[in-house]
Amino acid sequence: MARFTKDGKVRSETLPSTLQRSGTEAQDTFAATLDSAEEQYGDGERAHRTAFASLKHGFEKVGDHWEQKESKGPSDQQAATGRAESRPTAGGVDANASKAHLYDLAKKLEVPGRSSMSKSELVEALQWANDRETRRARDS
Repeated sequence: MARFTKDGKVRSETLPSTLQRSGTEAQDTFAATLDSAEEQYGDGERAHRTAFASLKHGFEKVGDHWEQKESKGPSDQQAATGRAESRPTAGGVDANASKAHLYDLAKKLEVPGRSSMSKSELVEALQWANDRETRRARDS
């Protein structure tokens, strides 16, 4: 099934559920990159990793959806290396954001104990909170 309609809009049903609940700019970024990556690499894991890497450059996962970052750039150390390796990432959390920004997201997602967490602990807690919210959204 084609990801785009004849008038150039993304068919949201062809996207991962977190992107279906996201804005059109995030959907467009992912879909266009995935189409291009599939032309180059074929339909598979590498194409999807490429599309998510592109998405994470301008967006961060907040709960069960993606929101535009304050400034574009790599979201974690893995993304900053530019290598296409299958190593753990921050799962959509912008680990390069300020601690204050991460704290604000943790507050928004009601992460318990956030006030005493280090930056790396906030990143990990946000990953768990995002996963929890995604599960809730899929179950409802």
